Amino acid sequence: GRDDLVVCTDSVTFERHMPEGMTYEQFGWMAAAVNMSDLAAMGATPIGVVSALLLPKDMETSQVCEIMTGVDECAEFCNCHIVGGDTKPGNGVASVTAFGVMEGRRPMTRKGARVGDVIAVTGELGAAAAGFLALANKFDMPDAVSALCAPIPRVEEGIALSSSGLVSSCIDLSDGLATALNTICSMNGCGAIVEWDLLPRSQYVDEVCSRLGVPDRELTIGWGGEYELLFTFDRKDAETLYELGVDFSMIGLITENDVVLHRDEKYEALGYGCY
Repeated sequence: GRDDLVVCTDSVTFERHMPEGMTYEQFGWMAAAVNMSDLAAMGATPIGVVSALLLPKDMETSQVCEIMTGVDECAEFCNCHIVGGDTKPGNGVASVTAFGVMEGRRPMTRKGARVGDVIAVTGELGAAAAGFLALANKFDMPDAVSALCAPIPRVEEGIALSSSGLVSSCIDLSDGLATALNTICSMNGCGAIVEWDLLPRSQYVDEVCSRLGVPDRELTIGWGGEYELLFTFDRKDAETLYELGVDFSMIGLITENDVVLHRDEKYEALGYGCY
């Protein structure tokens, strides 16, 4: 059996990833979550994280502890722990490295999508983007804000999908659906068609767009900060995958060329997102 080690690392910063209203504990959670999501996209089981913090000298000790609490809580949520780290003066950066193992499963990668494969996503889309705008405009949308500030890595879903052996490619949506799908298509020399009416949009997308006049396409597929999984598979395996108990929606198909969105009987290019 395979016992591959999976290692990923990513950083978050006060400047880019900590909007007004986010707590230090949530910032720490996010620092770990972005890495847990990468493990999830490969179907790995997390076994530990290390963290390196570069923080302003004038930060209070309690604030530093809150960040580490967030990192540890996310790790524990994913059934592992912090196993090391470092803290030094800096401008507000949290860099986390996460370790996982495949436990006999074949890792899911971005390579492998084939023409005719179904495109699917877990969960709902747009809640994190709605949460960002809710914070900025002081809207009372705690669930949307939670989706932004304390995202749930789809580790269990990734393990289940990888265990099935039926997924041809997988990527998380940390950079948004548009960018993720274009990345898959670029790596596999193919195209895609996404059906707007099949996208599982969060209820908060319509509410925020209505109140602010923001295009719903932008919030649904153009923003990042989401940690759902996008994956592809042979359409004959759909029923088997649903039987895994993973909450997912089929949103389109892999095609020979061009990455397009089908909406209101029109086809338009699905460009890269803005994240």
